[in-house]
Formats: sequence, C-alpha cells, structure tokens
Amino acid sequence: MTLNYQVLGNPGRDNALFVRVESGQSIARLLFDCGDGCLSSLPFSEIQAIDHLFFSHLHMDHIGGFDSFFRCTFNRDVKPNVIWGPAGTSAILHHRFQGFWWNLHADQSGTWSVNDVHPTHIEQFRYEISEAFSERHNEKQSEQCSPILDASDYSVSAIHLKHNGPCLGYVVREKPKWNVQTDRVAEMGLRPGPWMKDLKSDTSTPTIDIDGQTFDLAALRNDLLIESPGESIAYLTDFLLDDPTSEQLQEVLGDCTTVVCEAQYRDQDIDLAQRNFHTTTTSVSHLAARSGFGKLVLFHLSDRYTTDEWGEMLAECRMIFPNTVFPKNWSIEPQSNDI
Repeated sequence: MTLNYQVLGNPGRDNALFVRVESGQSIARLLFDCGDGCLSSLPFSEIQAIDHLFFSHLHMDHIGGFDSFFRCTFNRDVKPNVIWGPAGTSAILHHRFQGFWWNLHADQSGTWSVNDVHPTHIEQFRYEISEAFSERHNEKQSEQCSPILDASDYSVSAIHLKHNGPCLGYVVREKPKWNVQTDRVAEMGLRPGPWMKDLKSDTSTPTIDIDGQTFDLAALRNDLLIESPGESIAYLTDFLLDDPTSEQLQEVLGDCTTVVCEAQYRDQDIDLAQRNFHTTTTSVSHLAARSGFGKLVLFHLSDRYTTDEWGEMLAECRMIFPNTVFPKNWSIEPQSNDI
C-alpha cells in the first residue's frame, strides 16, 4: 500500500491537499479543501474520480474553487459524491448547489451527501440533482467517533480546531500492513508463490495448500506474517495553537509520517497571528519537535511576506525541526547562512 500526496496551488495563493491511497487493488482519492485555482494542476479524470472532499472550514480561500470541482462531478452517478466539513457545511453548500440554472436536470441521477462534523455528533444531509438540489434531506445523525471514515484500506479522523468558529484538521492513516517474513519461508523449505498473497487475504478457509502440503492457515499466518504500521498524513490549517490544542495534537499526531501545516505568520508577528486565530511557523516547528513527526510540510503562505522572507521562515523552522520542507514544486530556498 502507498500513500501519495500533492499540495495544490502556488505559494501565497489558495492551497489544498490531494491524497491518493493506493492499495494495489484500488485507489482512493481524497481532496482536502478546494481553494481558487487549486484543481488546475490535476487531470480532469483525477478530479472526476475524487472519492471524498474534506473541508477544514468554509472561508473563501478554502472553498473558492468548489465550482470547478462541482462542474466536473455534479451529475456523477458511478460512485458516491461525499463531502465532509465542520458544523454549517451543509447549509453553505446547499447555496452553492443551487447557484446555477437547473433546467436540464430531470433525467439525471446524481446524489450528494454532505456530513456536518460536530464535536459530539455527525449530521448527514442528502441532495438530488433530479430535484435541482432544491431540498436538503436530513438523512441521519450519528455519534461523532474516531475515525469519521473507516474504509477497507485507510481511515480518516477529524480534529476540532479553533479558528474564530468551527474548523477541522484531518488525519489519513493507512491500515496496518502484513508482510511475509521471507527468511522464515526459506527456513520452512517453502518456495515463494501466489500462496503468499492468499496468506494475507481475508478468507474463511481453515487450511492452505502449498506445493502439495496442507497447512493450518491461522498457524502459518502466526509463523510467517509480521504487522507493520501504514503511513499517515495530517492536514492542519487556520488554527490557534494554544496550550490545550498543542497537547491535543501531540497526542493525536505523535506517530504521523507527514504533517501538512499552515505557515501564515512568522514568530515576530505572533500577536497578529493569535488575534486572527492562526499559528506561527516557529510554534508549529516546536510542536513537530515535541511530537516526533516524520516530516513537516509548510503551506498556505501569506503574501504579506516576500519570497526571501518565506525562505527565512523555512530556515528558522529547520533550526528547530530539521525535516521541515515546502512542497517540492515551490522551489523556495532557505535564506540563512546556517542552512
């Protein structure tokens, strides 16, 4: 299984995160936020294939590109159309759905599901293109649990953040991987073959045949398989990093492979950052150092700073947490003699 990601959009402009979870048998495509112009770097076929859209919050720079996404998928009926976001997402998107002249909709069958993720529960609403999206159908309410999405190969959890209103961070985690210990296979005198794939598959068969020999499946799995954790990626943007939030994130993200996090303010502007319910690059770096992230990816840069200042921000972060980067296609170099 492989988890690939791409930060969409340019530095200083709207950004989003596109994640592909590839299991070998299937690919899940997840989009986090949808700012203006963010989808321009994705092929049309990839946009049409997105399985879930997750909004952190509904400020303009995080939803400005939704019309582009909706234009590609508004009548899609080959797979579910599913959106997640904080409280109020369904009401705002209802206006977006209705913001067009729907006079050719009667024979179309696309259904949209929007999930409002509250701290204590999730409300699910349904919209139909056959109704010109006129009605917001209240489908169900369920207890808010973690993860909010539990697929066969991966899960997505939500983190409630503070941003002058409801805001969500997200964590995508691959399911644990089962690997065959090839040295043990050799020790048992067995030859590698298709049976190794069957060994890792769910099956109700109690035995397995290998080169004419019959083995107890449970015992062979216990002897040959070893479990290893999958990769994970977190998406954090537009939030106040106070002490309670820092403690919460350290607990949730301590084993996270990659954390994609906002870089709106330098530490010298911390007062402005806190007034606007944002964090600073230095604060995020200290969080990464305390938590043990694998990699910290800075994005969502403010155009109040110059390109050189962005480079200085990266250098400052690396002094605290060395494995800090900008998205690889941004080509912003650190501005420091120490790096």
